[in-house]
Amino acid sequence: MSSSDAKITEAELESDLGPRRVYSTSPSSPSRMPAFASVLAVIAILYFGKDVLLPLAIAVLLTFALAPISSRLRKLGMPRIAAVIVTVVIAFLVLVLFGLVVAGHVAEVAQNLPAYQGNIIAKIRSLQESGTDSGIVRRLTSVVESVGRELSNAEERPVAPGTASRPREPVLVEIFAPSRPIETLTSLIGPLLGPIASLGLIIVVVIFMLLEREELRDRFIRLVGYGDLHRTTEAIQEAGSRVARYLLMQLVVNCAYGVPLALGLWAVGIPNPALWGMLAIVLRFVPYIGPVIATVLPLFLAFAVDPGWSLVLWVGAIFLVLELTSNNVIEPWLYGSRTGLSPLAIIVAAIFWAWLWGPVGLVLSTPLTVCLAVLGRYVPQFEFLEVVFGSDPVLDPKERLYQRLLAGDPDEATDYAEEFLEEDYLEDYYGKVAIPALLLAEKDRRRGVLTAEQMEQVFGTAITLVSNLAEIAEEEEQEEEEEQKETEAAGRPSTPLKEGNGDESELPDGRGKTVFCVGGRGPLDDASAAMLAQILQVQGAEVVAARHSDIPNRRAMSLVPKQSNAIVVCFLNEDSARHATILVRRFKRIYPAIRVGAVLWVENQEERQPPALGEADFVATTLTSAAREALADAPPSLVTPARKIRTRRSSNKTGIAAARSGI
Repeated sequence: MSSSDAKITEAELESDLGPRRVYSTSPSSPSRMPAFASVLAVIAILYFGKDVLLPLAIAVLLTFALAPISSRLRKLGMPRIAAVIVTVVIAFLVLVLFGLVVAGHVAEVAQNLPAYQGNIIAKIRSLQESGTDSGIVRRLTSVVESVGRELSNAEERPVAPGTASRPREPVLVEIFAPSRPIETLTSLIGPLLGPIASLGLIIVVVIFMLLEREELRDRFIRLVGYGDLHRTTEAIQEAGSRVARYLLMQLVVNCAYGVPLALGLWAVGIPNPALWGMLAIVLRFVPYIGPVIATVLPLFLAFAVDPGWSLVLWVGAIFLVLELTSNNVIEPWLYGSRTGLSPLAIIVAAIFWAWLWGPVGLVLSTPLTVCLAVLGRYVPQFEFLEVVFGSDPVLDPKERLYQRLLAGDPDEATDYAEEFLEEDYLEDYYGKVAIPALLLAEKDRRRGVLTAEQMEQVFGTAITLVSNLAEIAEEEEQEEEEEQKETEAAGRPSTPLKEGNGDESELPDGRGKTVFCVGGRGPLDDASAAMLAQILQVQGAEVVAARHSDIPNRRAMSLVPKQSNAIVVCFLNEDSARHATILVRRFKRIYPAIRVGAVLWVENQEERQPPALGEADFVATTLTSAAREALADAPPSLVTPARKIRTRRSSNKTGIAAARSGI
């Protein structure tokens, strides 16, 4: 195949099924050990170098998040340095104030916790008295009571009467020298030096990355992808836009959740409502686990504060309303918050980054995994990352259907079909997905990898799929009838375009017409004939479908209705033109008043010049053209009488030989 033919084929595929990623397998099978060793080496570097790499990762993600703000300030006329400094200062001031407020509220809650001990014990005892006594409740009660006794009697304990006569044991005494002011200051500041140094490093790195963003981009392109500037530029732009969009939209969603939460908790009387709202904003950056923690903490506080149960119910109702609103209104509205990652990939990434970098890695897991997925999209060596983490299907619809047909799973195949039919018509599904899936099966048959049993299984699963879609076919048939009635009532021609259909007009009306569909040479052809038959039924035609095995014993000849308007023979093998010619000729000899044609299915759904089949009234290559020809009102072509072959009788030969001998 030439390069021009390859380009044409790719363009045809994109026009039929939309743009997609084509995952190709190398003809050779190189060892995976070097790639596996490289992955292990990278993980080891990330783990042992987390003290250096973690601040850099935070700085890079903050750069992605703050770059749009800095660019907007520059567009407003602010100099580059001033725009960067203003952006960074405002961002980190907000973060520092946020942390100080949270720390203050946490200290206040910790100070007030002993006052809630009585309510907790009373509720646990009420659970015991209500008949729900269990070992767990008893242990919880004893633990709470023992903790309370330890807190109240920590300073002095009563001495037992029998212990007065015992000799007192020596007490170990340790002499402390008075500490110096410098040592005291060092002991206080020492633990804070590490976080302060990391924060300062992050601020400096963010400032320089924002200032040198274009220069860093060019250096990255020169280092990684100088040989393919187009691909590298797309990778950088997609990674930056996806991470920035995720961080921004997730922040908006979390604020839209945390602010109403704080107001609702304040309204029902939960202490420190601002703390729980701010924690919800931060914790919801942690996938799946964060929202649960943000819900449990206020519920436990409501359980401890209120002697009754009404406050717990109110808090639970607040969380339920906010979750429903956030998941069904806010997040679908902010469509950009999607990351392109599968749910399982988000969970696995959260576990991995939490193990690698701790709680901070848990917060950064989703943005970092987004970057890895983008890397896999544009770098062939890391293509497995997109396959593992991405949310887009890695198989084409036709490949997915063929896999389900091979597995004998009509239920899942039906589910996929129903998802497709939510936006398209049955004609589009059979033409763009089902028939191409059968063509894949035909290729495997020609390669000798598809056995006869597997072909029968594919046929049976396909027939079950067609049967499962009969209800949808009936709905489309009713829609066709209603549209036809409306068109006839309005007195205008019925040639509107179908949504999602690239044909010039709708299929003809099949009411009052009868069509006979039959497979050509195998079970796969029979399945394609059944799909074509259902499309003709949608158009209102009466259809009789038969299998290829009915043809040799002439059973199909008796199955053809006398009033048929067309006979269609279906072939998935394009090289079956000679066999198609024979079958068409046979049907034409028996039914000269019926239009007889053949369908030689092709992989792409664009019309092309079909091969000539002698006496065939029509030859089609796509589902649409086959349905249009089968329902056409054209008269059948005239059949040339078959030539009679005369044979000489033996008696004549004997007489001639005798005459010759007498001469």
